[in-house]
Amino acid sequence: MATLVVGASGATGKLLVEQLLKSGQQIKVIVRPTSTIPDSWNTDPAITLIRSNISEIGLERMVKHLADCESVASCLGHSMTWKGIYGHPGKLVTDTVRLVAEAALKEIHQKPIKFILMNTAGNRNRDLTEPVSFGQKIMIGLVRLLLPPHTDNEKASDYLRIDIGQNNPAIEWAVVRPDTLINEDEVTDYSTYSSPTRSAIFNPGKTSRINVAHFMKNLITDEKTWSRWKGKMPVIYNA
Repeated sequence: MATLVVGASGATGKLLVEQLLKSGQQIKVIVRPTSTIPDSWNTDPAITLIRSNISEIGLERMVKHLADCESVASCLGHSMTWKGIYGHPGKLVTDTVRLVAEAALKEIHQKPIKFILMNTAGNRNRDLTEPVSFGQKIMIGLVRLLLPPHTDNEKASDYLRIDIGQNNPAIEWAVVRPDTLINEDEVTDYSTYSSPTRSAIFNPGKTSRINVAHFMKNLITDEKTWSRWKGKMPVIYNA
């Protein structure tokens, strides 16, 4: 069985693919036709390359991609350009989450597919009572107004929380919430929490992309880690 990675050509997505390869996983990656990827991906027998814009993949095609998959990981995000922030597709992450979920529901496997969604610590888990200061509420409201990708992240996680829920026979999920992303070369100590331990606006922490990739890999490959965090929205910080 394989893991499908969407957003694999991004900064964190590439690291996740490398982490999964080290764990001996078979991987399918969906990357844009124009994406730059490591040369080794073209010849690695453990990788199946799917060159396509995710927004152009229909339901039936996604069902076929998931046929031999036991997990899906999304590292999708909006490019930090004017077009990426305000252009089409405005609901890139939400639409992809919905597409994968509907494909999983259309052909239910013997055990639920794992779906791991990379998100942000600035997005609250509304299943819990996460304290947010008045000032942060005001700032998040402005972010929603000015930066549509934040709303996309919120709606994507809400779709999993509300529409998929906790006891779906076709899909189980976890939403990984890093804080300010930084680049590091190696996996370092990190901590995971059910809710933020600091303000993502006024006192943000740091999370290396490679630590996010390592944690997402563990959610896929380690059943103890998955049992701890499925149906939840863990926050991850560098130690």
